[in-house]
Amino acid sequence: MILLKKIGNFIWSKRFLINFGLIVLIYVVGVFILRSCLDYRTNNGEKIEVPNLIGKNQNNLNNLLANTDLKYEVLDAIYDPTKVEGTILEQDPAPTSISSIYVKEGRVIKVRVSKRTLLVEMPDLVDKSQRFAEGILRNREFRYQLEYQPSQESHGAVLEQKYKGKPIKGGTRIPIGSKIVLVVGRNEGGVVQALPNLYGLTISEARQRVAGMLNMELILSCPSCENEADSLVARITSQSPEFEEEGVVMSGSSISVFADKNFSE
Repeated sequence: MILLKKIGNFIWSKRFLINFGLIVLIYVVGVFILRSCLDYRTNNGEKIEVPNLIGKNQNNLNNLLANTDLKYEVLDAIYDPTKVEGTILEQDPAPTSISSIYVKEGRVIKVRVSKRTLLVEMPDLVDKSQRFAEGILRNREFRYQLEYQPSQESHGAVLEQKYKGKPIKGGTRIPIGSKIVLVVGRNEGGVVQALPNLYGLTISEARQRVAGMLNMELILSCPSCENEADSLVARITSQSPEFEEEGVVMSGSSISVFADKNFSE
């Protein structure tokens, strides 16, 4: 009882009450100051709407965000030949109109934009056979043109590969769809034959036409043909070497053709 009475007297003493009041005051002031600082540093209560940038062009971002206190960062470019170069394909965070999310001043909007050029590595085709070289170029979606150069030792082999009129080394990265010129060796002792015009023929007709020539091979590509029925209706859309009046081709070589089931004049 004596101990409890002493504790009670201490708690209700003026000195204890003053110290306790100071502690409470310091705590309240400290919490107020801390919350004020946090609100200031984090812009508490500030709501900025995220604009919809999808489909806009990268070159217009500064104008689009001029009055929003927002920033942007281009993460990377995605190959899409169907879009204008620099078209915004993705953004993070998503537009407020879609996500109902608001942001604060200084927030960085990260975007991905389109590019129309995809760089592909040029293969080294020198000393490879013409047929092998053509297959590699088709697989990498390059266009190509054949030129012939007299050669007994390298008949049917690639002697040189050129891009924009100049030799190109294997491993060089160039835009997809670029035109490559293959210089192929040809033994002049072969038999000269008239180059047939296969454009517009069905696959069967083209094969019959080439089969009637001396020691010639037809190399066919028809990406749109998914079954035999497609092959029956597909027609030749292009050939290499390209047909020209009085054009010739040597026996022992090949003619590459592309066919499409959706052929139209």
